[in-house]
Amino acid sequence: MSDATFRVMLRMQINPGMEADFEALWLQIGDGVTSHPANRGQWLSRSDEETGVYYIVSDWVDEPRFREFETSARHLAHRQHLHPFRSGGSMTTMTIVAHLTEAATATTHAEWEATAWAAK
Repeated sequence: MSDATFRVMLRMQINPGMEADFEALWLQIGDGVTSHPANRGQWLSRSDEETGVYYIVSDWVDEPRFREFETSARHLAHRQHLHPFRSGGSMTTMTIVAHLTEAATATTHAEWEATAWAAK
């Protein structure tokens, strides 16, 4: 699949009390990722279920180009800026196999609920 997107999801546990500063710094230095020619965008999300947990999702044209970025001196410097905020974390990689976009035709939940879904 030539248009496949390689996705990376980081789970980061941020030291207590440092969340706001982490968010501000992430926004300040984020172009260190998104300016890479193989990057298709990235998102920062804060968990609603776990205090101090954030998820960073970034999309890439393919795995080899992500790995090139991941081992670059510029990325290692980027990570050093974020390291003092982090008390733990993990990384998961995946390849997107399908993507559905917004297709709403109903204007309210009740209208949507009344619309029957039928398997095709």
